Amino acid sequence: MGNVFRAGADNLYLSNGGTEVFVEVLTLAVAELAAEPWELRFGALLAAQDQRVMGRGAVGFDLTELDWGATAAERAAARGFLLRVIDLAAGRHRWDELGYDPPYVSDHLLRFRRMVEAFEPPATAPPGEALPAPAVASCAAHRVLSGLPLWEGCVFCHR
Repeated sequence: MGNVFRAGADNLYLSNGGTEVFVEVLTLAVAELAAEPWELRFGALLAAQDQRVMGRGAVGFDLTELDWGATAAERAAARGFLLRVIDLAAGRHRWDELGYDPPYVSDHLLRFRRMVEAFEPPATAPPGEALPAPAVASCAAHRVLSGLPLWEGCVFCHR
């Protein structure tokens, strides 16, 4: 059992352990970069990928289900943000705080980056859009966005 992160027809399938690491390193990067509403909403979506809360094999998302913005400039800014997050994570930002050395996540981040680069965000918001309200709560202990108000703590608290 595992989880799938999609960009249209392209997908990244990760084991449950691979998903946990993937979400953790992206969470550290999002916490550093998110400032605008779309960025905070993506941070909230990422916080919702906590398998210890949602269940193992029960997370993942499809980029086509996100509202990327009404204008070409908004969509480009959102995609640029996601690419910067991936690049920061791939640069091992705060990985010293993980307590382990993730051997495969660099490959997963590279694959996901290629997917995002090739992905053309839709010009219209999909029905039932998947981005949650902006994450404005943060975990003081780990300095990342948390799942509040859905649950207390962050992906690191729930380890």
